Amino acid sequence: MNEKELLVFIPAHNEEENIEKVIEDLEEHCPGLDFLVIDDGSTDHTAEICHQKGIPCMSLPVNLGLDGVFQTGNKFAYLHGYKAAMPFDGDGQHNARYILPMLRKMQEGNYDIVIGSRFLHKKKGHSLRMMGSRIISAIFRLTTGKRFTDPTSGMRLVNRKIMRQIAFDMNCGAEPDTWAYFVRNGARFIEVQVEMNEREAGTSYFTLMSSIRYMLRMFVSISFINLFRRRREEAI
Repeated sequence: MNEKELLVFIPAHNEEENIEKVIEDLEEHCPGLDFLVIDDGSTDHTAEICHQKGIPCMSLPVNLGLDGVFQTGNKFAYLHGYKAAMPFDGDGQHNARYILPMLRKMQEGNYDIVIGSRFLHKKKGHSLRMMGSRIISAIFRLTTGKRFTDPTSGMRLVNRKIMRQIAFDMNCGAEPDTWAYFVRNGARFIEVQVEMNEREAGTSYFTLMSSIRYMLRMFVSISFINLFRRRREEAI
């Protein structure tokens, strides 16, 4: 892989049982890839394992949560001159074999955003979370005119233009309203089919109640708040 082509950053909160396997997956499928573990205030041995194994790791002094780590990773990539950036879950749910095909898709189609979707060619289930996902997908399509089958996917590859705004705009978090904002303002966006694994161990950012609050917040943000967000002249 060309130098500074892509940085994959790995949000990790109490992932001592998963982080080594995640790195092995990355090294197997993406030799030469630049990656960075972002230890989000873990209280276990995630950071120690990284340091012992020589794994690049940035330790945050406090737990910033998913949005904070997302912005930190994009800002690091931007300031270090990378052309593209992508988060990769530290819990083992993402599959590294999709990273390079997603990068090729971005380069060949000149896309600003490439999302790995579990449901591009597969149907969603009927759980409460999937019902919420359907609602967000419908709102996204109504407000942008674009199909978005997996709004909660964590596999989100962005180019340097998008990376810059995520890095320096506190309103740009890891949620679907950010992608709706970008697409509504002209970003070129595409999904590709991916498969994901079940979490084996560790602590998820989401609980049942936080998932419900998340879906409600996305409904309000995509439907209303984003309509009044000012577009930055340097963005998109």
